[in-house]
Amino acid sequence: MGADNVIRIVAGLVMDEDGRTLLVRKRGTAAFMQPGGKMADGEEPFAALEREIREELGCGVKAGSSQELGHFIAPAANEPDCTVDAQLFAVTLDGEAKAQAEIEEAIWIDPAKLDGLTLAPLTANHVMPLAREMKGLNA
Repeated sequence: MGADNVIRIVAGLVMDEDGRTLLVRKRGTAAFMQPGGKMADGEEPFAALEREIREELGCGVKAGSSQELGHFIAPAANEPDCTVDAQLFAVTLDGEAKAQAEIEEAIWIDPAKLDGLTLAPLTANHVMPLAREMKGLNA
């Protein structure tokens, strides 16, 4: 798989005070994932995440709430034969998340009770284990 098949993205692990995690599903797709997306040329990762959250959810990120969680690689959920290289941040939202733009559905879910949801590989293999760990730390 060549470098052309790697999609560099930013993603936000958003948790509420009850330890639930926000997942989104793009219009016309089945897999739930974190809010986020591709960075524009020259855009800083966190600025890209703030822009994506504004576009997709109509809210902001609380100042000083972000924590970089690292880089994670997984098969892309919606692009065949591609891989995502995601820079993941834990963030707290400023305002209420409402699905808009290409987002068809936004849900809050307990990361320990996924109830058979279809998850993007990045979400299933990397983000949900982190969310469960963080929920345990915050309990």
